[in-house]
Amino acid sequence: MKVAVIGAGGFVGSRVAGILAGDPAIELSLLDRLAFPHPESPRVKAVVGDFADPTVREKALDGANKVILLAAILGGAAEANYALARRVNVNATLGLFEFLRERAPGTRLVFASTIAVYSDRLPDPVIDATALGPTMVYGAQKLMMEVALSNFAVRGWLDGVSLRPSGIMARDGADAALKTAFMSRLFWCVKRGEDIALPVAPESRTWLTSIETVARNFIHAAMLPEIGPVRAFTLPALSLTFAELVAALKRRFPNSSSRIAFAPEPEIVALFGSYPHLETATADRLGFLRDETADVLVERALS
Repeated sequence: MKVAVIGAGGFVGSRVAGILAGDPAIELSLLDRLAFPHPESPRVKAVVGDFADPTVREKALDGANKVILLAAILGGAAEANYALARRVNVNATLGLFEFLRERAPGTRLVFASTIAVYSDRLPDPVIDATALGPTMVYGAQKLMMEVALSNFAVRGWLDGVSLRPSGIMARDGADAALKTAFMSRLFWCVKRGEDIALPVAPESRTWLTSIETVARNFIHAAMLPEIGPVRAFTLPALSLTFAELVAALKRRFPNSSSRIAFAPEPEIVALFGSYPHLETATADRLGFLRDETADVLVERALS
């Protein structure tokens, strides 16, 4: 079996690559735009280049029967540079779908979508049938590709599935320009005994998942024998208030000297602290993993 991971140098991609490299039955092809650290093994091939380039695609995808697509222009960066976001999130992504359709029809393609495909006002709870209505460029572009990939699957061109992960914890040194960076910073500040002011309220609620769990869920999607008719769905996540998250971090690091203040900013609370509860029946039925408790989330996120 040969698995190709596109975006293998990123936060999720590097963990996916590390897990897959530990399986002696798997040959790996790893692709990212810039040189990246990767597992050293004769079963691992690292390719540096733009996945929009047909020559790079040929090199990275040759012989692959499973493809995990994680490369994208994310969130605020997509808002700030529409042209770049369209080139990567739409043109290059759809081009990859079409490349595989022509060269390797029926390939299992696992596409990283986002919970930004939902609208700003959500029912409680959110379920698989909840209507979508993205307002951000990033969410709209990901939804376009969800629809395209589902259509390719219905037509038998690709065996594709789109997964929507929630906030993935916890990236050390998360880009401060990202509006969600405070979530990852919270984990590391408590661990290191550093103070932090959160732009949300204690009762603000969000959806979180650990890097370990989300990486294994992308691999699970690649390996599932059958997916069924639903080809785009949200992955399991914990619906937590920030007070609950802080309590779990304090239990994990009881001697931490970190002081945590809450200084709610209405825009941030609206974007990242106003989530309802979440039910993920499709993902649960298909055996996708979840972080069972806030304590498990903290342990896996920092492992």
